[in-house]
Amino acid sequence: MSDNRKHDTRRTIARHGRLTSPSPLRQLLRVLGVAVSVLLVSGVGVASYAAWDFGSTFSADAVVLEGQDASPPDIGALDNEGVNILFAGLDACEEEYKQYFGGRCPDDAAYDPDSRDSVLNDVNMLVHISPEPRRVTVISFPRDLMVEAPECTDPQGDVASALTRSQLNEAYYRGDLGCIVKTIEQLSGQTIDYGATVTWGGVIEITNAIGGVNVCVGGKGIYDEHTGLAIPPSENYTLVGVEALQFLRTRHGVGDGSDLGRISNQQVYMSALARKLTSEEVLTNPATLLTLARTTLQNVDPSSSLTNPVTLVQIAMAAKDVPLNEFTFVQYPVVDDPYDVNRVAPDYASAEALWAALEQNVPLELTGDTGGGAILAEGEDGTQTPAPEDTGAPVETEAPVDPSATPGATEAPTDGELGANVHGSDASQVTCSNGAG
Repeated sequence: MSDNRKHDTRRTIARHGRLTSPSPLRQLLRVLGVAVSVLLVSGVGVASYAAWDFGSTFSADAVVLEGQDASPPDIGALDNEGVNILFAGLDACEEEYKQYFGGRCPDDAAYDPDSRDSVLNDVNMLVHISPEPRRVTVISFPRDLMVEAPECTDPQGDVASALTRSQLNEAYYRGDLGCIVKTIEQLSGQTIDYGATVTWGGVIEITNAIGGVNVCVGGKGIYDEHTGLAIPPSENYTLVGVEALQFLRTRHGVGDGSDLGRISNQQVYMSALARKLTSEEVLTNPATLLTLARTTLQNVDPSSSLTNPVTLVQIAMAAKDVPLNEFTFVQYPVVDDPYDVNRVAPDYASAEALWAALEQNVPLELTGDTGGGAILAEGEDGTQTPAPEDTGAPVETEAPVDPSATPGATEAPTDGELGANVHGSDASQVTCSNGAG
């Protein structure tokens, strides 16, 4: 670090409640555009060429993760341990797109791409690619999760002191991408070698690059005056441009209106996007692949470990043949925060089962539901299976949840079965947005 100045961790920024926050989880299309296009598509020759062609753009704002040098980790770990990649979506009002977001981005608000002031990491996804047999698991961490915050050093050398309680989505302004990675590592016990941050403009760009994403909208349809989204019930609705971003932002229009319900709704989109990117419509179209690669690489700020084109292609080759039923999206398990009803706390016991299953590289068996923002599509019997009703009550766990506890407090199962508090689905399951009307 260059000096011992302390970064101000008490500046005034927007704070987000679990049920009352107006701020969107808006980055998932861009994040998944990166994750899936790189992991599933870039192994194709034209996308590999694009990785080389646009490598200088991709590397321009690379951040060296704390504890790493500028050289990428040994990609051989893919064969022995698998690999973890952290994607963080930033809540930033870019000039080109802020007119779409109403009061969240006032017209007179200046956007400084070099400043972290008032910018939150509202989307935090850990992508785990296992060793053989290959599986991909995408774990979404709620933005309102209360965690212990480690000491972080930003790229300018400023230091943010460790905190006993901090909201997860404050990690970025405390210390950039490196602080998000360090915070998730401390929470999960996982080693993260690669990372990237993205802002919401790429949601529009990447959706258009692949010609839109088809989603199922169930329930009463989505009508959300906060985002301006209006979609009637539909088995196959094509999201493009701004509307795709509105779909990912919506909270009031799905499920119980909570932030956790929004995550499960976003998983509807992610599964549909995974199916689109692995379809013949995309994989056999060199022009689409090139446009997609160009768009994703131009809209991402990676860690230095993720800038090597060879590394990108090796990661892509490792995951490109993973079957859809082994491409799983899960929510990090939480309970109500005992100190603040508008926040959530880690459910360490349920999380330990998830980490154990990843370490053992066994198929994940989701015994919970898809989450409040999603419902299963119609089954073979022609009936629609809704997710269990969310009463808003805290989830019961066998032991009291201590926000300061260390992961690993309970013995984890060895068969891949996850507790009922781990919500999610795999990409082979067609889920529908649980529209609240």
